[in-house]
Amino acid sequence: MNLRTIMSKMRIISVATVALLAIYGFTAKLNTTAAAEQSDKGGAKVGTGLGDKAPELAFMNPDSTKVLKLSELKGKYVLIDFWASWCGPCRKENPNVVAAYDKYNQAKFKEGKGFEVFSVSLDRSRQAWQQAIAQDGLKWKWHVSDLKHWNSAAGQLYGVNSIPMSFLIDPNGVIIAKNLRGMGLHQELDKYVKSL
Repeated sequence: MNLRTIMSKMRIISVATVALLAIYGFTAKLNTTAAAEQSDKGGAKVGTGLGDKAPELAFMNPDSTKVLKLSELKGKYVLIDFWASWCGPCRKENPNVVAAYDKYNQAKFKEGKGFEVFSVSLDRSRQAWQQAIAQDGLKWKWHVSDLKHWNSAAGQLYGVNSIPMSFLIDPNGVIIAKNLRGMGLHQELDKYVKSL
């Protein structure tokens, strides 16, 4: 190749590089602007970290008659509780979750309209799941599962690799605490309660 051909190819590469950098800078600015606008609107990114908007969950109830959605509980404080009938530590924690439900379900909060529990089971057996709900007195209606054990779509979405695991979300669906156990759940909810 002669020098003129090499210089011509270098010029084309340079122009293409500048064009790509300009496009990248423009799209990066658009993404930054969109993120800033989302923050200005009080929005949060969807994820499972503190301050993130909790991902939507929509799965069948224990009788497989209705899809229950987490978003139906918007406006309330919600404990998303991952558990299973076969999980000993989960079953030992259930009385505490029931006590929290009894104490805070009808409470007046500074913001929001009460407290609910959204239970996500990692069971395989519908019968075992239903029996555990009855035996442990889990009286709320928000029980869901796809009966896929550790392959649960909800568990994968939330990065669940051990149970019990929980996420407390505020009335806007933002995660404000994770893995609260025992009195820790009560202490966290007390921060937001106006009167019991």
